[in-house]
Amino acid sequence: MTYEIFTLVSEYLGYTLIILGSLFVFLGSFGLYRFPDVYCRLQASTKSVTLGAMSLSVGVGLVEINWFVKGFLIASLLLLTVPISSSYLTRAAYKSGAPMWEGAVVDMYAKVHLEDSERERKE
Repeated sequence: MTYEIFTLVSEYLGYTLIILGSLFVFLGSFGLYRFPDVYCRLQASTKSVTLGAMSLSVGVGLVEINWFVKGFLIASLLLLTVPISSSYLTRAAYKSGAPMWEGAVVDMYAKVHLEDSERERKE
């Protein structure tokens, strides 16, 4: 009896996570289409893909118990790799001169970029 209840609860929770993950991925793709510049688009896609794909993989792991360890491993690898790769992509876009949106208020990376440029010139 308790195994059947555990299976039922894990399936409902898994399907809920799959639906939420799909919603986050859809909203992230909508943000990718809607936002004005590469920096906003990268942030929207990074946050939504990380949360959406993690929810999807853990949800599949809960629905199919045999896949739980694999789903958890995929979710943890996504949590580690997606923010780092997004940071490198944003830095590469900034260094290549990708324009910021005209409504952007602060360029917080300008000081760091100048210090990096000066350091590269000295070498």
